[in-house]
Amino acid sequence: MGFEGEAWRLVRQKELVGEIVIEETDFPWLCGRFLPGPALPDLEPLFERTVTLSDAEDWEEFDVVYEKIRQAVSLVAPGGPVAEFLLHIQDGRAWFRWSDELFDDN
Repeated sequence: MGFEGEAWRLVRQKELVGEIVIEETDFPWLCGRFLPGPALPDLEPLFERTVTLSDAEDWEEFDVVYEKIRQAVSLVAPGGPVAEFLLHIQDGRAWFRWSDELFDDN
């Protein structure tokens, strides 16, 4: 698909939360190294919590915590910001799916 080697940025307003260097694709997911930026410490507990909730399959609480992430950050592809994304960060790795259109909540 041609995503390998691309650097995607996670930003909070104009602050860099981190970069994701894509190393593999598993449609619809992209995966890669997460290189932390200066804004990560404020948000790291939220990302850690979503992984824990995902592992526990507590989707109701996951949605509550993930909404805080969605309100705080934007994902920027090499071609510009994406409309929506689902992102996990753990142990220097990130995996996410994205869309140019908002996800259907149904």
